[in-house]
Amino acid sequence: MNYTAKEVMQFVKEEDVKFIRLAFCDPFGVQKNVSIMPSELERAFRHGIAIDASAIKGFGGEVHSDLFLHPDSSTLSVLPWRPEHGRVVRLYCNVSYPDGTPFENDTRNILAKAVSDAAKAGYSFNFGSEMEFYLFRLDENGLPTTVPYDNAGYMDIAPEDKGENVRREICLTLEQMDIMPESSHHEEGPGQNEIDFRYSSPLVAADNSVTFKSVVRTVAARNGLYADFSAKPLQSMPGNGLHINISAGEGKNKQLMPYVIAGILDRIADITLFLNPTEASYSRLGNNKAPKYISWSGENRSQLIRIPAATGEYSRAELRSPDPACNPYLAFALLIYAGLDGIERRAELPEPADINLFAADKSVTARFKTLPASLAEAKRIAADSDFVKSCLPESLIQIYCKL
Repeated sequence: MNYTAKEVMQFVKEEDVKFIRLAFCDPFGVQKNVSIMPSELERAFRHGIAIDASAIKGFGGEVHSDLFLHPDSSTLSVLPWRPEHGRVVRLYCNVSYPDGTPFENDTRNILAKAVSDAAKAGYSFNFGSEMEFYLFRLDENGLPTTVPYDNAGYMDIAPEDKGENVRREICLTLEQMDIMPESSHHEEGPGQNEIDFRYSSPLVAADNSVTFKSVVRTVAARNGLYADFSAKPLQSMPGNGLHINISAGEGKNKQLMPYVIAGILDRIADITLFLNPTEASYSRLGNNKAPKYISWSGENRSQLIRIPAATGEYSRAELRSPDPACNPYLAFALLIYAGLDGIERRAELPEPADINLFAADKSVTARFKTLPASLAEAKRIAADSDFVKSCLPESLIQIYCKL
């Protein structure tokens, strides 16, 4: 529900809310927050709440350490796992300097600008995520191990699938927060799970992705487990993917997708650093259905981009290279800009690769360009990319390139 500031303050008063968490993300998509009391909420909406940003990587140093959080009233959500009496709610925030100027490394604001730029050009985008994670057991000290919660396989059922009840609890918790999952199931790896979301507007989809990781970790901990979203938790097993479903339109015209896909294919190497930001990301790519080659096709899971068998409002393109370690605000912003670039240039979509690239002979795969093979290569390409420089502030590029 899109609450106004006035409605949020009324909700807090009437629903016995005692703590308001003002949430934001660092440049890498890691959620942070500060809690305020209801008496401070009006000030938060009017002036913002100051934070010392010097200890947050990418948010500045000790000399200029003050930044302000400005809550977005439309993101109000009750945290269902907190007490019913003395409730806790969460609001996502935009970040600014003391004079009100938007903070350049606030990735939520970067995505909002991308959405605005697309709207000015007459286009709209929607995103839906499919995020994978492993459930691991804890040791006697409550610390994470690499022992999977079960040994089930793809879409297995209980009793082999021990994550069934955990996924159920996650989905019900998300529903209480007005986030609607589409489906959930056991993935290929032992203890590996996937939950998929219906498409939504870019900012909502990114907010939901950040919320999702928080909910999964909370529910896992409540069940004596650890949820691991890293790209390759177990070297010999499938990695965790973040498949991103993308649709675009111009009013009621939905015929833009060939240009959008072509734009993403042309720019994917430049932006891979931001979609796959860790060393482990590159151990995942090229293995267990994770793509290596820059290609597309219909219903073919060996491709970078596949066009799922769907019709009407569910028509979309699925990008299969990103992993959950990425910052969804940055990922969606860069995909919007790549799509806009393809639309503006009327980029030509190459012929579909209707072959299994995981099994194809080298003589076949040699004609395809590949994604960066390492974090170092991805950094070099991003640092040299005029396209990336046109989309992101130089300070943010440097943060990623100096990881």
